[in-house]
Amino acid sequence: MTREPEGILAHPYTVPSDPDSPYYSHALWDWDSWTISIALGQVERDTDRPGHFAEYERGSILNFLDHTDADGVMPIQLSPSGSLQHGESGRAGGFRQNMHKPVLAQHAALLSRRAGSAEWMRPHLHVLETFLERYLTSHLHAGTGLAYWQTDFAVGVDNDPSVYYRPDRSTAAIFLNSLLYRELLAAGYLHEELGDPVAANRWRGRAQDLADALHASAWDERDGTFYSVDIGLRGIDPDDWLHRGAPRHWSGLLLRVDSWSSFLPMWAGLASQVQAERMVERYRDSRTFHANYGVRTLSRLEKGFDLRASNNPSNWLGPVWGISNYLVFRGLLKYGFVDDARDLAEKTVALFGADLEANGSLHEYYHPDTGEPIITHGFQNWNFLALTMIAFLEDRAPVWEF
Repeated sequence: MTREPEGILAHPYTVPSDPDSPYYSHALWDWDSWTISIALGQVERDTDRPGHFAEYERGSILNFLDHTDADGVMPIQLSPSGSLQHGESGRAGGFRQNMHKPVLAQHAALLSRRAGSAEWMRPHLHVLETFLERYLTSHLHAGTGLAYWQTDFAVGVDNDPSVYYRPDRSTAAIFLNSLLYRELLAAGYLHEELGDPVAANRWRGRAQDLADALHASAWDERDGTFYSVDIGLRGIDPDDWLHRGAPRHWSGLLLRVDSWSSFLPMWAGLASQVQAERMVERYRDSRTFHANYGVRTLSRLEKGFDLRASNNPSNWLGPVWGISNYLVFRGLLKYGFVDDARDLAEKTVALFGADLEANGSLHEYYHPDTGEPIITHGFQNWNFLALTMIAFLEDRAPVWEF
């Protein structure tokens, strides 16, 4: 999964697939490169080769920073020939397109922690800050304080029904906000490591503001889980005779779509212990999420549940993915549900082991109950996070994300 500099990519970098895979063999992707680095950290530890992949991992970050414009807009994907585009981006497009998911500071933080120093990031910190400020300026909803997707383009969880085909700028996704919370904490960590505690506390304060907003607007006490929030409401017109007698006093409505993303506040560490206890009961329900090979990415009870093969968008309407299994596993561990985490790790390792034995390869996503691969022979990427799960299962030292 390592590639040498080519075309517009001046630094070595990582890709999700092996060279012969029909997809993802040459392009540098945003959250993919972050999760690849978590796995590569485990490979380095297991093979006693510290820093072996550092040039490619740091190069992935530097390539994105190289192609971040002065307004902080960072591309989602880069290939030697150019960046992935959908309409006008940046200031010319009114900042109304999605950009790199908020995982770059987390990526830099995990590499800095592994190396024991963040000094390599010092020359680039201003670009990183500009990127984060762009998120907080152009992707934050004033009414709820939550971050929203501009469109349903390249949102990571491609066809999540709470975003897919919905109106532009109408979804404050729990997936996006959980990532952003950790991203702001990572920015605080980097500033602390580089000797600026004042800036560190400012970024951590912004993380707490976001956590407060999530508790206020995204937690559903009735169902005992976090949901994405519909912010696509009409503005309040004080002169509208039809509504002025009782104008709405809410800034968003819960999108009660049962997606695996609702477990991400546990991974992010922003849920309370009481909330986590309610959420894990939902995780354990075999009618919805709990399957033979991990976490269904959409509840089996949802109308949109669908296991068919699709690419562009990739299918997150129920199949098991390595990354969703891993992030839910990490959330379970953080809140002390060790037996549940162990069970999920064992299922994930069994899934990938069976695929390697039967097909000599890993795949992009799988049938949750049979374990049969659905699409993309040669996909590797975050599937190698199973190595971290193996370390946990064998009571060796796992390498975690920031």
